[in-house]
Amino acid sequence: MESIGVPKPRTAEEVFNDFKGRRAGLIKALTTDVQKFYQLCDPEKENLCLYGLPSEGWEVNLPVEEVPPELPEPALGINFARDGMQEKDWLSLVAVHSDSWLLSVAFYFGARFGFGKSERKRLFQMINDLPTVFEVVTGAKNHKDQVGVQSNGSKSKSSGKMQSRASFESLPKGVKMTPPPKYEDESGEEEEDDEQGGTLCGACGDNYAADEFWICCDICERWFHGKCVKITPAKAEHIKQYKCPTCTTKRARLQV
Repeated sequence: MESIGVPKPRTAEEVFNDFKGRRAGLIKALTTDVQKFYQLCDPEKENLCLYGLPSEGWEVNLPVEEVPPELPEPALGINFARDGMQEKDWLSLVAVHSDSWLLSVAFYFGARFGFGKSERKRLFQMINDLPTVFEVVTGAKNHKDQVGVQSNGSKSKSSGKMQSRASFESLPKGVKMTPPPKYEDESGEEEEDDEQGGTLCGACGDNYAADEFWICCDICERWFHGKCVKITPAKAEHIKQYKCPTCTTKRARLQV
């Protein structure tokens, strides 16, 4: 819950920066901080909401008492469903509602400060370039919309795939490498290599960059920026089997 004195964004770029900060906080709650988030969402407590903060933080709190609220409110009572469904399904549900809330806050600012058609369009385009919270949390993605490296037209689809997979399997886990490219079938639609977890970081949701170190989880096979999971290239060389924070948390909970 935010204080009333927080400055509000007034341009499309400022609203987008506010959106990115809140989105980063929500993704953190549902991935790297998922154990803490899970514990805070006690079904025995009153209606709780998950708030993403512009500072890239997050909090679980009661809804504001102010009516109408200063900003659109997130989904109410997320804690009640926690023990009534599988954890991954519950997190997916919270992620979907978080996406809806992020859009409502962004376009509330747009309406509040009189954005015109061009400003609303620019704001939506900037937002639409980012994967949704749901896509980051679940690993789902629309491969038609993903930005990927096109396959070389002189190579066949099958031979190109075999080459990518061979190079992928020849490297030990934890070694920086470029994720395998996407390939186009005869209809012109891109086809994804299912053996690779996509080109989005499982923690922050940003796209792959060639100059960044990445590491792949041996359990869920999702990719992460080394900086997002606090793994350096030197440290990765000594890891025989890497488990991301989410998989580590799930394993620990099963052993309790």
